[in-house]
Amino acid sequence: MSQPDTPVNLHGAVDLSALAAPKPPAPSEDTPAGVVVDVSEATLNDVVQQSMTVPVVVMLWQVGEGNSLELGPTMESLAGEYQGKFLLARVDVAANPRVAQVFGVQSIPSVVAIIKGQPLPLFQGSYPAEQIRAVLDQVLQAAAENGVTGRVEAAAGEDAEAANGSEPEEPPLPPHIQAAYDAIERDDLDGAAAAFQDALNQNPRDAEASAGLAQVELLRRITGLDPQAVLAAAEQAGPGDITAHLPAADIDVASGRLADGFARLLGVIRVTAGEDRQTVQKRLVELFQLAPEDSPEVIKARRDLARALY
Repeated sequence: MSQPDTPVNLHGAVDLSALAAPKPPAPSEDTPAGVVVDVSEATLNDVVQQSMTVPVVVMLWQVGEGNSLELGPTMESLAGEYQGKFLLARVDVAANPRVAQVFGVQSIPSVVAIIKGQPLPLFQGSYPAEQIRAVLDQVLQAAAENGVTGRVEAAAGEDAEAANGSEPEEPPLPPHIQAAYDAIERDDLDGAAAAFQDALNQNPRDAEASAGLAQVELLRRITGLDPQAVLAAAEQAGPGDITAHLPAADIDVASGRLADGFARLLGVIRVTAGEDRQTVQKRLVELFQLAPEDSPEVIKARRDLARALY
């Protein structure tokens, strides 16, 4: 387990905190306060800085995805077991695709350590606690060899309130949006889609509901797919084979490779016509909703789409 020479590059980061996203489940009550944190692109730099004193283990996962549902509780339980010897940072890649790009994630879930700002790939997929525990012990050993031996400490302010059992109240969500998030936590993607659609029926300009629906539809489409098999099939397919390239683009975007997913669909649009072209164009526009309008990937893809169509 060698330590990479290149530090995590955070230059050009885009704040995705405003993007509507399903909320990850709260850590178990048995997990000590502060050892598990949810990280967005806006807070990633804080976590990288913390890795100078405390080993950080980043779990890049996706709410509702099968292996992620298995790995999440295991990682949280281990974080509690190690009592702050490392910080577990959870990143929902559907809500934060640029973070997945920063770490070069190829599949979900993936786990990466950060020691003194240096990323250290650990494993992909879900494994039993015994195997993961052995990996974590190696991380702690590597951290100690680099002089990183601190522990996660209870934070002041809002974190301290959470540790004492009280959290600052958040403004209530609109009923239909809350219903959608509740359905996602139950792994009821159909119910979540219906709730988001209900919100859009009442207000077609509801950006949060629109983005949420796009995320849920993506989750529904990729559930049960084998990412490697899908991407391999697309590599062998012709440039106009929409049955191969549509799911491959979904896998690209879900894994944080926005530019790859957009470029894939643009390539199909350039060689198709009629109903096939309309189908691919519609999917591409839906995927645009999974990133901010001003993100470089969306701006470039919209420009390329206009050129391909006209």
